[in-house]
Amino acid sequence: MDTSVKGLNKWANAHTYYSLDILRVVLGVFLLIKGAAFITHSRDFEDIIAPFSNFLGGMFVFHYIASAHIMGGMLIAMGLLTRWCIIAQLPILIGAVAINFIGEMNAQNLILSVLALGVSIFFLFYGSGKHSVDYYFKMEK
Repeated sequence: MDTSVKGLNKWANAHTYYSLDILRVVLGVFLLIKGAAFITHSRDFEDIIAPFSNFLGGMFVFHYIASAHIMGGMLIAMGLLTRWCIIAQLPILIGAVAINFIGEMNAQNLILSVLALGVSIFFLFYGSGKHSVDYYFKMEK
């Protein structure tokens, strides 16, 4: 697995563009803002998850989503541990897409969720890129 990640990193560093770094930063800031909004609108979350609250452990899910979005958003924006943070975001983003089909359909939330999921999957493979904290630490060795 290590050689495949190295190969992806080499490819990403050879094909890096400032626009992709800006997109990574925008994704991180978007997730950070969504995490903060999630905390301030916790009542909406309770309404959404009410049918599943006994099954999913509502408070655990709430704290996982809030902390993953806030901490993950900051780290993704800086380009530090990007792939690990994206892996932590994937269940949340897949759930955000699915909740639109299970509950009440909200087109704006669905579009934002699908875009965030698509960009996250891209950065799962692409990684942090050349203009990131990960790249800086790698070059310090």
